[in-house]
Amino acid sequence: MSNLAQTPADVSQRFSLRLRKDGLLPRILLAISLSLVVAAVLILLAQKNPLDAFAAMLAGAFGSPHQIGVALNRTSPYLFAGAGLALCFRAGVINMGSDGQIAMGGIGATATILTWPGTPGAVAAIAALIAAALAGALWAGLATAIHLSRRVHEVLATLLLNFVALLLVQFLLSSALGQPGAGFLQSPLMPRSVWLPRIPAFDFHIGIILAIIVAAFVSFLLWKTSFGFGVRVAGRSRPAAAYAGFSIAAITWQLMLGAGAMAGLGGGVEILGLQHRLIEGFSNGFGFKAVTVALLGALEPALTIPAALFIGFLETGALAMQRQIGVPSSLVTVIEAATILFILAATVRRT
Repeated sequence: MSNLAQTPADVSQRFSLRLRKDGLLPRILLAISLSLVVAAVLILLAQKNPLDAFAAMLAGAFGSPHQIGVALNRTSPYLFAGAGLALCFRAGVINMGSDGQIAMGGIGATATILTWPGTPGAVAAIAALIAAALAGALWAGLATAIHLSRRVHEVLATLLLNFVALLLVQFLLSSALGQPGAGFLQSPLMPRSVWLPRIPAFDFHIGIILAIIVAAFVSFLLWKTSFGFGVRVAGRSRPAAAYAGFSIAAITWQLMLGAGAMAGLGGGVEILGLQHRLIEGFSNGFGFKAVTVALLGALEPALTIPAALFIGFLETGALAMQRQIGVPSSLVTVIEAATILFILAATVRRT
């Protein structure tokens, strides 16, 4: 049990020890090299110059303060959901429902703003984020109730509810929350008074700052509270956790509701900070990127911060490469996936 009594400072120390003793750093460098080789071959097959493509990718991610801001905005929902999933996976609770929970968060935030009496302002924005978190938690709670009461595996329950949530967004945008006369399903544009503040020059909203604070708080819970101790014990051995007096059902409820609230908050931040309206399919794929973030972060909430930043900057650079060099969008997706797979193969410990 000595490994369980760690502090947040031990997280970075343990990771640095893995870099040195487990040969992790050479594996990471090899994974990056292999991903670059694979990407170069694929770009050559598309009859494009790999050097020009990589230069466009770097410029697209880091070439200007604005591009950095774009990457940080893209990172926010991944970090919110990824930190919550890291906590779930740590205890062996396989929550695959972040897509739906993010979508429900977007619904909660949008419904709050559109029904706010008078002209919504800062108070309405805060209320919208709270509503987003509650909506995400409610959706995760529904999956948990199905799992615990009917013995349906949480993977199946959360995955299927993703589709229900996406269809619910579609239904609401075609009725109560939709903008009449719009060419596609979307809500009316929200007033500027509820948009999240942005950092000058870089032009990124404060969602990424909130996400980092939430991830750090989750790391504190994991390493400095009795709840976190129960999570770590349950992840090592559920019979041992039950013998120590921890309720597996209670831990599952707490983890699912917390992860759902964080994913919902990510959906609310995406709506108030970037989209400024609810759009059909806005959350598609966010949840599965969050799973990648949790795994890249080695199920350490603190380490999901650099993991989410890696995914956000990789996506931003790849999209810039697509625009500037003309690389097909499907190839961009393949390059992103290959890079992530190589990094995962290098960093995820086999047990």
